[in-house]
Amino acid sequence: MQDVQPVADAEQQVMNGAMAAAEGAGGSSGVTSGRGLMDQLLSEPSASYRELKYGDVVEGLIMQVDRDEILVDIGSKSEGVIPSKELSTLTEEERQKLAVGDQVLTFVLQAENQDGHAVLSIDKARQEKSWRLLQQKFEAGEIIEAEVSNYNKGGLLVNLDGVRGFVPASQVTEIRGGDDASKQADMARLVGHKLSLKIIEINRHRNRLILSERQAVQERRDAMKERLIQEIREGEIRRGRVASIADFGAFVDIGGADGLVHLSELSWSRIKHPSEVLKVGDEVDVYVLGINPTEKKIALSIKRTQREPWSQVAEKYQVGQLIHGTITQLANFGAFARIEDGVEGLIHVSELSDDRITHPRQLVREGDVLPLRIIRIDPQRRRIGLSLRRALDDDEARAEFEAFLARTMAEGRYVPPEAEPAAAEAGSPTEQGDDAAER
Repeated sequence: MQDVQPVADAEQQVMNGAMAAAEGAGGSSGVTSGRGLMDQLLSEPSASYRELKYGDVVEGLIMQVDRDEILVDIGSKSEGVIPSKELSTLTEEERQKLAVGDQVLTFVLQAENQDGHAVLSIDKARQEKSWRLLQQKFEAGEIIEAEVSNYNKGGLLVNLDGVRGFVPASQVTEIRGGDDASKQADMARLVGHKLSLKIIEINRHRNRLILSERQAVQERRDAMKERLIQEIREGEIRRGRVASIADFGAFVDIGGADGLVHLSELSWSRIKHPSEVLKVGDEVDVYVLGINPTEKKIALSIKRTQREPWSQVAEKYQVGQLIHGTITQLANFGAFARIEDGVEGLIHVSELSDDRITHPRQLVREGDVLPLRIIRIDPQRRRIGLSLRRALDDDEARAEFEAFLARTMAEGRYVPPEAEPAAAEAGSPTEQGDDAAER
C-alpha cells in the first residue's frame, strides 16, 4: 500500500493541473470531470503507442541512416531498427537514396529487442507486399511480366519483388522437347529474358508460386484473335509468318492470330505436302478467304495473292513450241507434266514413244524432266496437250532424250514394251486422258 499512494498522488496532481489549465483557458464549462479530462488526454495520439507483433506491416518515417542500421519512427514507444542485412533486396542506388524524412514500408520481425527497439525488415515488407499484390493478380486472372533470374532441372526461376516464382519447363513455349541437355541449353538461353506469365498456383504459407508462360501466351493470342476477327474482312491481303505446318496445310500468323492455308490453297501447282513450298518462319502474303466468328477460324490462301497461271497461257505458249516439262503423275492413259507453277499438260500414252507401250512407267517416272512439244492448247478448259515423241524431231531434244534414256537403262528403270503386260482398259484411253487432263 505504501507504493500505491505516491502513484495516486501523482495522478491527482496531473488532474488538478489539467483542470487548472482548462479554467485558465476559459473556465470549467468544457470539462465535465477530472476523470473525463484524463481519458481525453490519454486518447491523444501523443499519449498512445502502437502495439506491435511479428508479421505486422507498418509505415515508418526514417529518423536516422547509419552504415549498419536505419532508425525509423513507426509510432511505437521507441523507434524501430532496420539492420543492414534486412535491406538486401534493395539495389545500391535504392539504398543510397534512403534519407531522413522518407516514408518506408517495414515488416516487424521482433516487437522489442534487448534495447527496447522493434526490429524491422524492408526485405520482408517488400515480399509481403508482393505476395498480397500477386494474390490480387491471381484472383483477377491477370498476366504479369517477370525476368528469368535462374533455372534448375525442372524449370525457370523468376523474382517478383522479393517473391521467388517457378515456371515448369513444360509451361515454357521456347523450351523444346528432347533430352535433358537440350532443355538445359534452352533454359540457360532464357536467363535475363522477360516473359509474360500467368499465375496458376499460389500458396503464401508454403511460399509456393507456380506460373505458366504457355497459358499467358495462349490467353493473349485468344484476345488478339478475338480482336482480329472483328477487324479483318474477306478479300483482304495481309502479311503473315508461317507458324506451323501440318499434312493438311499451314498455319500463318497474321498479327496475333493463326489462320489456316489449306493444302489446296498453297500453290497453283499440285503439291503433296506444304513442306514442298513453305517452311516455318517464312514471311508470306495471304488472301482472306473466310472468317468464322463462332468457331474463331480464319481461312487463308497464298495462291490467290498471285496471278492465276492459266490466264497467261495463251500469251506465253503456242502450238508447236518446244518446252521442258516435269513429270508429276502417271496414269494408264498417259503422264502429266508441269511446264510452270500451276500449269500442267497431258502427254497421252500414244505421244510418249513411237514404240507401242502399255503404261507410261515403262519410260518415265515422277520427277523426270523431259523435252516436250505443245500439240494442243485450250485455255478455257485449262488443257494442254504435250508430246514427247514429236519433240524428238529436234536434234538437240533428241540428244537430250537419248542421254536421259541411257541413264534410265543404267538405273534399270527402262522396261521394254514387250516385257510389260497389257493393261486392262476400261473405255477409250483418249477419252480418259481428256477427262483427266482437265484440272
